[in-house]
This record gives sequence, C-alpha cells and structure tokens, in this order.
Amino acid sequence: MDFTISQNNGTAIVTSNVEKLNASNASGLKAELVVLGKNSVNNIVIDMTASKYCDSSGLSALLVANRMCKDTNGKFVLCGLKPNVQKLIEIAQLDKVLTITSTPEEALAKI
Repeated sequence: MDFTISQNNGTAIVTSNVEKLNASNASGLKAELVVLGKNSVNNIVIDMTASKYCDSSGLSALLVANRMCKDTNGKFVLCGLKPNVQKLIEIAQLDKVLTITSTPEEALAKI
C-alpha cells in the first residue's frame, strides 16, 4: 500500500510509503484525502519520511490536503521532509504557506 492512515481524535496521520511521490501515485493520495474529508476529518498530518522525491503532482496532492483542512477550520501539518523535497517546497515558496515539522510527534503538537 502506497499510503498508510491512522486516526486518533479527529486527526489523521497519513504516512507516505513511496520513495517518489509523483504522477503515478499522487492521485492515490488525493483519493485517500477525499475519503478523510467525507469522514469529517479536519486535521491531517502527512509524514513524508520515506519519500526522497516529490514532483508537481505530489505537491498538488499536498496542497489539496492543506486546502481541505483550511476549508473546514482544521490544521494541516507536513513532516519528515528529505532535503530534496524540502528544497522543492522552498523553491515553490510553499514553506511560507504550509506548516512543516521534522517529526510526526512535533506535527501532532501543532494540532
């Protein structure tokens, strides 16, 4: 499975199990996010620890999660970014828009 989801007290932790978050699997992440939204999950943490690469499709999926949370007055936190993914997010200036932490524990503390 490309993504693992655990839920606790209205918060979902989505763990990416793919080395590359790209066009071949970003739609799967978006589908998981839609299911969470339909189940009234307002707070989402996405753990990217296992992902060494992300392209524009992957960034799009992350922004979908951010928008979903914002639209329902929830919180979205991204964590565990590898240097290549961090650099892409900084180049796209998304580090100014997204809440980013080093670990899932730090991410949960932000919610």
